[in-house]
Amino acid sequence: MNRRQKYRNFTLIILVAASLAAGIYAYFNLKNSIPDEIHYCSDDKEPLKKLTDHPMVTYSKEMEVSGSGSYKVEVKLANILPLKSVKVEKTERPAVFVSGSSVGIYMETEGVLIVDAGEVQTQDGQLIKPAEHIVRAGDYIEKINGQDLNNKQELLDKVAESDGSSMVLSVMRQDELIDLQVTPVMTEDGSYKLGIWVRDNVQGIGTLTYVTQDGKFGALGHGISDADTGDLLKLGKGELYQAEILDVVKGSSGSPGELRGVIRYRDEDIMGNIDKNTKIGIYGSLDQESMDSLPLNSYEIAMKQEVQPGPATILCSVDGTIREYQAEIRNIDLGQSDTNKCFEVRVVDEGLLNVTGGIVQGMSGSPIIQNGKIIGAVTHVFIADATCGYGIFIENMLNI
Repeated sequence: MNRRQKYRNFTLIILVAASLAAGIYAYFNLKNSIPDEIHYCSDDKEPLKKLTDHPMVTYSKEMEVSGSGSYKVEVKLANILPLKSVKVEKTERPAVFVSGSSVGIYMETEGVLIVDAGEVQTQDGQLIKPAEHIVRAGDYIEKINGQDLNNKQELLDKVAESDGSSMVLSVMRQDELIDLQVTPVMTEDGSYKLGIWVRDNVQGIGTLTYVTQDGKFGALGHGISDADTGDLLKLGKGELYQAEILDVVKGSSGSPGELRGVIRYRDEDIMGNIDKNTKIGIYGSLDQESMDSLPLNSYEIAMKQEVQPGPATILCSVDGTIREYQAEIRNIDLGQSDTNKCFEVRVVDEGLLNVTGGIVQGMSGSPIIQNGKIIGAVTHVFIADATCGYGIFIENMLNI
């Protein structure tokens, strides 16, 4: 075999391998775009019609239906290659009170979060890192020398009282409680330090998405993560407060904007409690007085297969008043059953674009309405294009 033939054979092998890899990738990409489960209501006559837009995807027309109206559908590629078994369940169409109000969020972590290990300067001028290679960013200190630790100030007090003696930090690391021994060092100002950066609370402004009849709320459409570690914060306790928007930093390409306001941390301004911080939103309960004072309107929810590309509206407050702004829904992914990036939403309303430039920080949780139903909420903004972002299915937030 001469060199030219070897080169041709090698090229052919590479082409076959690349084609095979592309085919496998396309198969799994198509498979992941199909939902594992679909809920439908009695008024939805064709729940499987939008199972996928791919023309080669087929599903069995024969199925056993239970007394409750539930069944399973075998989905295939070209009626030959199996893709997925989809569970189809009948349900009543829920309704929720839709908000769009800006709210203040205050959360305390469960334990004290370690953000990083840093340098301290000792009395003799040396720069050392006493906690380096011992603690990790993302550790939560739950106890110190066997005693429960509630907040950052308690940690500072214990370190100050240590007189340089070694301390045992009981930290939660990836759902495992472990003990770490760290020795405080005396710094140039005579105080003792461990050389760790910590955080025990977070606050900010977001948007209330919905409230149920019994006062349960969902907001943001995404979880609250630590700005330094990127990890979802473990919630100790939290409150929802009234907030007042004072200013808007307009977003632009490469620079996300922001709603700026004031949160008055007074007992009379507490609206309710935050009970859960999850990757698809924060959840809790509102008190009756707050429910009565909020402008809430009842909307039926749309199932994810009912969301359509095209016109929609976003409810949000950028000037203290909740308004409805024009938007467009694009690139719907029905397979996103447990995430907050289910479809793309683009702001087209000139009024909102003139004020915010599109989607800005603080608008997370803004309800999205289409065909008279709530379909989801705004969750993210595209850094490269402030007019666009992601939305989450309301079905995901309600976890039907």
